[in-house]
Amino acid sequence: MHPPVRLVAIDMDGTLLPSFSTAISRRNAQALRAAQQAGITVAIATGRRASYTAPLLEGHGLRADMPLITSNGAVVRTLGGEPMDRCHMDARVGRGLCALLRPFGSLVFTFDQPGRAELVLEDLEQAHGRIALWVEANRGSIEVVKPLEDALIDGEDPIQGMVAGSIQAMREAEKSLKASEWASECECTRTEYPARDISILDLLPPGISKVWALERLAARLGVDRREVMAIGDNWNDFGMLEWAGQPYVMANSSSELRATAKLNGWKQAPANDEDGVAVVLERAMAAKRPPMILTEEPA
Repeated sequence: MHPPVRLVAIDMDGTLLPSFSTAISRRNAQALRAAQQAGITVAIATGRRASYTAPLLEGHGLRADMPLITSNGAVVRTLGGEPMDRCHMDARVGRGLCALLRPFGSLVFTFDQPGRAELVLEDLEQAHGRIALWVEANRGSIEVVKPLEDALIDGEDPIQGMVAGSIQAMREAEKSLKASEWASECECTRTEYPARDISILDLLPPGISKVWALERLAARLGVDRREVMAIGDNWNDFGMLEWAGQPYVMANSSSELRATAKLNGWKQAPANDEDGVAVVLERAMAAKRPPMILTEEPA
């Protein structure tokens, strides 16, 4: 028997959000509110940056102190904008990664400064060809700098980088990074979308990940890992799924991840397009309710 859930970490894309949509479904939003009302701390854990994540959650009646683990753990803020945690990558490391990873795909660096130049890349046309939906959704925050190294100035450090390309190219990029001189100075997590043959390799400060941020949040709240639920659909969720006492993998995850989840004994949630998050939260809240005690009526 698992103890009642006190903290749940939920991925966004492919998990909380429907496919090809940035609008949270009515049932999922209702489940998030109900979980908060039941005393469960609901945290979002996403690779998206904070300024992109918060607007997707606004207007749903959610608590302002709701934690947002963004940029794969590099920045943690509340929905109301209060800072909780923040890390950065040395600009020197970013410059080295440019030379190493440029041949594999489109490189982007993220800075913690909402507005234009929050995202910096050097070839908009190349990025648009590979990650067109991402480019269109973020166009107002993109600055083109060529060469990209010129945007990575000492003292003006990014919070993370990413390189995007085909699944095979990103697997090769990950191997090259792990074999390079930068391996000890950069954490990387991979996200894959097999149906579109698109993969993203997120580049983070050493030791930083969704699970790093989730562990710190649980410690701050005094929550044991057995009381933590994690829900995700991709490889950048693997660490928090492995750490949490109550992990759920979405039915729309890749067959490889679902097979790994099965071997680990993790549970499977319905797909993101079937309000899988709501289904899991509704079950968790039902388990928290005290059992009904039936008494005999007086004769």
